[in-house]
Amino acid sequence: MPFITVGQENSTDIELYYEDHGTGRPVVLIHGFPLDGHSWEKQSAALLEAGYRVITYDRRGFGQSSQPTTGYDYDTFAADLNTLLETLDLHGVTLVGFSMGTGEVGRYLGTYGSARVAKAAFLASLEPFMLKTDDNPNGAAPIEFFQGISDT
Repeated sequence: MPFITVGQENSTDIELYYEDHGTGRPVVLIHGFPLDGHSWEKQSAALLEAGYRVITYDRRGFGQSSQPTTGYDYDTFAADLNTLLETLDLHGVTLVGFSMGTGEVGRYLGTYGSARVAKAAFLASLEPFMLKTDDNPNGAAPIEFFQGISDT
């Protein structure tokens, strides 16, 4: 299967390996850590049998995709997903994220909107870092709040 170029690092292309099967309504399956697109094997088979077009890919740093030294943040993961959707010209897509992949779905929708997306599914989602700290000033509450919850 093919690769999509999502950027460069030191003049070397950063490529994502992907698989695209079927002809129905598109479903993009986004794996978690430390998996790759093959982790969706059983779900892909069921979705294909149900008539969907199924796209899986190895996120940067995983599986057969490039392993650059930078770009392991949700803004970059969401940009990679956007490049995949644009390159494959996908519309009316269902995004399905698992574990760490749910952060990518959320960041994609927050950054790029839902013009290409019909549905989103968050499986075993990762919640945002809620603790307000010097390096996370947008956190919901200081440590005392969470200590109060655990003390109750």
